[in-house]
This record gives sequence, C-alpha cells and structure tokens, in this order.
Amino acid sequence: MSRHRSYSQSRPQRGARQGPNHRQLRVGEMLRHALSEILLKSEIRDKDLEGVPVTVTEVCSSPDMRHATVFVEPLGGGNADAVVAALNRHRGFLRGEMGHRITLKFTPELHFIEDTSFAEGARIDRVLRSERVARDLEPRQGAGKEDDKDGPQT
Repeated sequence: MSRHRSYSQSRPQRGARQGPNHRQLRVGEMLRHALSEILLKSEIRDKDLEGVPVTVTEVCSSPDMRHATVFVEPLGGGNADAVVAALNRHRGFLRGEMGHRITLKFTPELHFIEDTSFAEGARIDRVLRSERVARDLEPRQGAGKEDDKDGPQT
C-alpha cells in the first residue's frame, strides 16, 4: 500500500460545496473598502441615494473574480429597496471608479443586494427579550433544590 495519496484523492470532489478560498476573502475585503470609499466621497446624482449613508457590509467574490455580490444596508434600514435599485442602476459607474482604486486583472461586475442580517438580528433580539422566553427562563419552584435535612454527605 502506498504511503502517499494520489493527486485525485487529495483534492476535493468536483461539485462539492466549499466556502470561499483565502484569495476570494482577501479580494472581497479589498472591494468592500474601495466601494465604501467611493460611496463616501463620490457624487452619484440620484434622488434615491441623495443624503443616504450606505454601509457596505460584505462583498463576496466569485471564484473567477469576475463577479462580486455586494451586500449593502442604508443607515437606519429605511428605503432599502430604492437604495439597492439605485446602486444597481449606477453599477457601471461604480465599477469604473473601483477600477481606478484596485489592482486586479479584471474589475468585477457588481451586483448589489440588501443585507438583511441586521433585521434578522433585531428579530432574534426581540424574540429573546419577549415575555414568553423570559417566562421559560425563570427558575421553577422546587426545581433543582435538593433535600438538605441530613447535611452534607461524605
């Protein structure tokens, strides 16, 4: 029996679901910083983006680095659909601006999506603070108390 695995045995199966690799994570973070800077300093003339601070929470790059999904959330979470639509309308401009700031062979196509993780976190927080959960967490009468009449046992 051979002590070394063959090349095909050491590689993951094709089609097996894997998370992003180190390069995708690094590129996604670089894109996030560049887009944040562009949105902060850029003057996109659109009534839906006027005076609305936008948070870029995460950028997920495709394995070939040609596409990037950008998760955004307007400050306060209000009017998110209009803000995401406006960003998608101006994605060509944003891609061009990003091309000047990053050093990649290709500047990825951008696809903006609303980040719902803040709303989901708030929903979970409301559930955890609800009266029903608090009632379930209260210690029950007589539960967990042992009979100490005989004193400590050795």
